[in-house]
Amino acid sequence: MEIVKKIEKTCEKYNMLSMGDHILVGLSGGPDSVCLLYILNDYFKDKFKLKLSAAYIDHGLRPDDTPREIEFCKKLCETLSVDFYTLPINVVEFANREKINIQEAARVLRYEALDQISASVKANKVAVAHNADDQAETMLMRLLRGAGPAGLSGIPPVRKKIIRPLIEVERAEIERYLTENKISYIVDPSNESLKYMRNRIRHELMPIIKIIAPQAVKILSKTAEIIREENDYINITVTKTLMRLMSRKSESTVELFCNPMEVLNIVILRRALRTAIDAVRDLRGISFEQIEEIIKLIKDGKPGDRVYLPKGIRAIKGYSTLTITAEPPKKLTRYEISIPQTVFLKEANLTLSFREIPKSELNSYGDGKTTFYVDMDKIKFPLIIRGRKPGDYFYPFGFGKRKKLQDFFVDEKVPRDERDTVPIVESDGEIVCIAGYRLDDRFKIDDNTKRCLEIKIIPKV
Repeated sequence: MEIVKKIEKTCEKYNMLSMGDHILVGLSGGPDSVCLLYILNDYFKDKFKLKLSAAYIDHGLRPDDTPREIEFCKKLCETLSVDFYTLPINVVEFANREKINIQEAARVLRYEALDQISASVKANKVAVAHNADDQAETMLMRLLRGAGPAGLSGIPPVRKKIIRPLIEVERAEIERYLTENKISYIVDPSNESLKYMRNRIRHELMPIIKIIAPQAVKILSKTAEIIREENDYINITVTKTLMRLMSRKSESTVELFCNPMEVLNIVILRRALRTAIDAVRDLRGISFEQIEEIIKLIKDGKPGDRVYLPKGIRAIKGYSTLTITAEPPKKLTRYEISIPQTVFLKEANLTLSFREIPKSELNSYGDGKTTFYVDMDKIKFPLIIRGRKPGDYFYPFGFGKRKKLQDFFVDEKVPRDERDTVPIVESDGEIVCIAGYRLDDRFKIDDNTKRCLEIKIIPKV
């Protein structure tokens, strides 16, 4: 049978099957997944001594259709003597939380669920039923969204434990196989909805393209394969380059040397940055514009400048390095001092010194940022050192009126991820100073001041 020969060739080319594999098949009841299960069971199970299981993932999006589909899949598996599993996922909740579209959320959770089931049943591979038409549609969809070579390489035939035996088989071949063998399947009504971009490409754009180029699916699939092979070659170069660029790496942070990146080939640099970001956190869909913003930061940014990316990732320019991190910003805890003393603020990684001095000993009035002089008769001990709170305000020295702390931080260009570690010194519920930035006008020394409190940031050694 032609379709079986084609699948066998694909499996051989990408080394998808090995003797004794336990394969979990993603089964929706649709034509593609039903075809995949039948062919694996009828033509490959005995040849490779396979153990087959199947799983239906309930996305929670079509509650009226799901029970019927689960029952269909269950009976199909009973007929073929295949173990059957099902698992519900909450796509809507995940999409809202991650601020992504429903289809992307469904894809992410579906693979997580299949991975979870495969681990629990000890299946070493997961087979999903993407076909050549899916490949062509994916390539067009990504092209229209402005994808680069990585995106245009399409759906990989093999990715970790995921295998796609139908990836070189066209949808028409699958439907013909099912019809000729009188195999029933279920049609998902959401596949007809034109509100999804993929369906508009499938039902409106592809028919026009096929009129112009009848072999369009085969051509686009082959093009994706060529781009994927070239992309793999570029990735090898990128990996070698990153090994030279990387100065430090942890689970949530990558540090890269800036100087070599400033002269690096732009194609390799873009890919290296994407790879470094992926090493910190899976950030599928980072835009070309965001990568260009990081490149501008590398070449033109000042130390301390940064670019904010989705999911809490930041790219921070240092004196000689670029740090890409997903570590949550630290928050200053509450410190209380009853007498003038020196205190180390571990979250801010700095030391604050509080020292009482007579006004007569003052040689200057401090720099207004790292050293402040406060009228001791205007404050009350204990003093509190804390991080910012919603609604904070103070009277910046020299400003003449009240200002919200949030607005002050914005005007002073204090990075968002550093604002929670800026030490705020408070007396009796009032802000005395923002350490490192500004004194509150109400606590300044004047002609009547007799005793002074010096508040000073001690430089790191």
